[in-house]
Amino acid sequence: MAAVRVRFPHIGSRDRRQTGAVLDADHCYRLLQTRDRRFDGWFVTAVRTTGIYCRPSCPAVMPKRPNVEFFPTSAAAQQRGYRACKRCRPDASPGSPDWDVRGDVVARAVRLVADGVVDREGVHGLARRLGYSERHLNRVMSEELGAGPLAIARAQRAHTARTLLETTDMALPAVAAASGFRSLRQFNDTVREVFAATPSGLRRNRRATTSASAGVIALELPVREPFAAAELVAFFAARAIPGVECWDGTSLHRALRLPRAHGVVELSAPEPDRGSQRHVLARLQLADWRDLGAAVRRVRRLLDLDADPVSVDEALATDDALAVSITAAPGLRVPGSVDPFETAVRAVIGQQISVAGARTVAGRVVSAVGERLSIDGGHLTHVFPSAAALAEIDPVLLPMPRQRQCTVRELARRVAADELVLDVGADRNAVAASLLDVPGIGPWTAGYVQMRGLGDPDVFLPTDLGVRVGLGVLGLEPSRAERWRPFRSYGLHHLWSVAGSRSSRLVHGG
Repeated sequence: MAAVRVRFPHIGSRDRRQTGAVLDADHCYRLLQTRDRRFDGWFVTAVRTTGIYCRPSCPAVMPKRPNVEFFPTSAAAQQRGYRACKRCRPDASPGSPDWDVRGDVVARAVRLVADGVVDREGVHGLARRLGYSERHLNRVMSEELGAGPLAIARAQRAHTARTLLETTDMALPAVAAASGFRSLRQFNDTVREVFAATPSGLRRNRRATTSASAGVIALELPVREPFAAAELVAFFAARAIPGVECWDGTSLHRALRLPRAHGVVELSAPEPDRGSQRHVLARLQLADWRDLGAAVRRVRRLLDLDADPVSVDEALATDDALAVSITAAPGLRVPGSVDPFETAVRAVIGQQISVAGARTVAGRVVSAVGERLSIDGGHLTHVFPSAAALAEIDPVLLPMPRQRQCTVRELARRVAADELVLDVGADRNAVAASLLDVPGIGPWTAGYVQMRGLGDPDVFLPTDLGVRVGLGVLGLEPSRAERWRPFRSYGLHHLWSVAGSRSSRLVHGG
């Protein structure tokens, strides 16, 4: 394999950061020699003599150059007959930051596959969502990733299966069903092929036992360092909607509306771990085990865990005006979302009111029409209302100005009727344009949803009060943000940090 299409927007000159670069295998081998953890997830290294593929940071003996080839995904390596390394567990590495930066059809497809769309709707459903034929989608994904959507979904199912085998006492048929396999035979064959072990053999590596009947699983979600956890937690804690979210001083608790049922996640700040790598500790309680993969992906998006913070900080630090903020908070993340529709509604609610005010209003709306949690969530009692529920809500139950009531209901109506699609596979710019077509939604709200709900790393909100305050403190004009492409969303959060309490009055409460 002479070359592999692996894009590293952060490597090299500023122009290469912006446009991406296609690296050949020799370049990948040089990166492999650094054993740098931040390249985990960008590509995998397959060793012909052992038949194993690894993360770039794997501590095993460095293979000789003629003996290795590189693939952009674990699925591509598995399709070539390689099995996952038992030491570095490449299938459990952070996702490629490329899928956050890019908005093309392949990136959108990868985000949807990760959310379980292929398992629930098949490749036909994935292609329909993206507006392409199955044949074209298979072709472009195979050319770019070395594997089509089915293979990528299969690799994801294998990782979910190993997680359940090693952390729960669920019966093997239940693990197979929860992981998305259609038969026990398919489950057994895939596990043997990918991990060179039987399901029972993987179970012997179980680190702890979790009762399957309790529907609880504890996971370590890998994080690229540096990671400004305190700033991220403070953002969510200040905006926690009563009944849906809770910060208890140690952990963040969050109710989840998942594809098949409800769930609850408890997130704890990362601590130094093996080899100085850090993890976010996630304790998931699920009503339906089949939602595990989707729950993990949504939590990762919520915390922006697949970002490449070194690349972002290096890009922004070329502007001396941000240097102090970057030094004070290296690895600052852009808080994301578990549900783009929820983010859109909260953005509308938060227009022109304080963070505390928006939280209070959202709490009343949740109490009025939010679904009761189907599992015991402790202090959490509801999931955020569905689009259908908000479309039919009595305006009296919306404690806000009449125009904003109409905006919330019209937004919900369009989403419920599939006139406006808000999901991670949607075209970000098209969504922003469609949002602007909703009466009462302007550029600030549309941009905010694009940034947080859809994970766009390159959004700037020049009219935001906190942004204006931050720019004023630094003595900058809004046009300065052009220097921060393609990471203007991160630069915006640094401005909010610079503004401090002076920006909190009007920075959106969602």
